[in-house]
Amino acid sequence: MIELRVHRRLIDSLYVEAMLLADEARTYFDDGGRQEREALDPLSRVAFSCEALKVTTRLMHVIAWLLTQRAIDAGEMSQRDALDPSRRLGAAPVTDAAAFAAMPEQAQALIGASVELFRRTAMLDDAQVESLPALSPARSMLERLEVAF
Repeated sequence: MIELRVHRRLIDSLYVEAMLLADEARTYFDDGGRQEREALDPLSRVAFSCEALKVTTRLMHVIAWLLTQRAIDAGEMSQRDALDPSRRLGAAPVTDAAAFAAMPEQAQALIGASVELFRRTAMLDDAQVESLPALSPARSMLERLEVAF
């Protein structure tokens, strides 16, 4: 029971962090960073836009994963169902080091924060897989038969 409360608090904390970061990134990349973006050369502006999309992608993947964890906690989904590849965190978009170095300071901070949040969430996703006992093939077949009939 204590482990469940700790898990729920961790998920809720990460969810708030992800939503705040998503709002900050949206504000910056949509409006706040416009002058910084326009001061860049054309190729760097394209890289800036690509990085904005990568930040958004990382954050949306994290938020979707956290919502899946909330569904598990609420009993709406089983832990095993959450291990389906479509519900796992997956791979993060990679930021090129040279492109990162050419970004304005605030863009670098947002990119770095999204990478770090994704990294921490990926550790939880990996731990989730390791914590479940292996499902026997016979048990799996019986569960599929129960669903079918």
